[in-house]
Amino acid sequence: MDFLRSLGHPEEIYNLLRYKLGGYRAVMPKMDRDSMSKTLQTCYRYLDETGRSFSIVVQTLDGELRDAACIHYLVLRALDTVEDDMTINLETKIPILRNFHTYLYDPEWKFTDSKDKDRQVLEDFPTISLEFRNLAVVYQDVIADICAKGGDGLASFQEKKMDSLMEWDEYCHYAIGGNGFSRLFSASQLEDAEIGLDTHFSNSMGLSLQKANIIRDYLKDQLEGREFWPREVWSKYGNNLSDFAKPENIVPAVQCLNELITNALNHVPDVLTYLSRLKNQSVFNFCAIPQVMAIATLAACYNNQQVFKGVVKIRKGQTVTLMMEATNMEAVRAITLQYIEEIYQKIPLTDPTSGKTQHIISSIRNLCLPKSSTSNRT
Repeated sequence: MDFLRSLGHPEEIYNLLRYKLGGYRAVMPKMDRDSMSKTLQTCYRYLDETGRSFSIVVQTLDGELRDAACIHYLVLRALDTVEDDMTINLETKIPILRNFHTYLYDPEWKFTDSKDKDRQVLEDFPTISLEFRNLAVVYQDVIADICAKGGDGLASFQEKKMDSLMEWDEYCHYAIGGNGFSRLFSASQLEDAEIGLDTHFSNSMGLSLQKANIIRDYLKDQLEGREFWPREVWSKYGNNLSDFAKPENIVPAVQCLNELITNALNHVPDVLTYLSRLKNQSVFNFCAIPQVMAIATLAACYNNQQVFKGVVKIRKGQTVTLMMEATNMEAVRAITLQYIEEIYQKIPLTDPTSGKTQHIISSIRNLCLPKSSTSNRT
């Protein structure tokens, strides 16, 4: 099926074959899980089960940073699972979110009343918290701080609606874990201290990823009783966000979609700047691969009615190609240019935000055209 979906894209078929024959090892070295403790093996299994695509990029990281990133992701996943589970009443949910960082130091804490598909990270949280406490203190401090801020921030959004674009940015910041990974990169000393301290560019990295997911998952979130699109935008196009799933509202729904994608594209220049500052190859791969997948997802969703009817996914051949090629700045710029040009070709002249979309694409295009040298990475 993967090969059939990539018919007409010979480079994807080629890369699928390369991937299946072991070519992925150039990006993702083999991990010796047998040498790990049983609890750490369990954590990596939970990583595979709850974040398959993220599990791939975690395995690109060097040394002890890999385990820190795995545990950081699982802690955030557990926090997010509490927030996402609409069967947990607010009287229970809000205190858990606000106190979640304290559970990292409690060997016994777990939550067994979740109905969410990822509930195993809550039911077996003692395994995750044990491996958290096995990390070096510099990593523990970062993860605990991000968990405290994120839990408090997500709790605040349980009691208020997401009205403005500023609040959308704030929510996405908390949901993606702020600048946690950037701080882990610096703590590992694989990257300079400035990477963890410069919150502006690392924040744009997170917002780019989170917004792409929120935009793509409109229908899924609606079916599960959640709404993450900001009222400031969707209220221009309808009375209720849920109405966009109705066939008679497809035109304004797609116009709203296009405006949100345009908003997300505004983070791309910062993303390119952040990536150009990285020195370590494994950290670069970890950061670059999700970003090019995000821009590919936005291109697939732009002006696409299917967002309101089903699931929009990029092809497996695209995923593999992006993963194997996004290993240097020249390639990242070329990939970004490819997908923003794809969006540009789909801009409807009648779209209310067509001018804004064209403007940001022009800005990104200027950054992606081959005229600057790449930084050296070790």
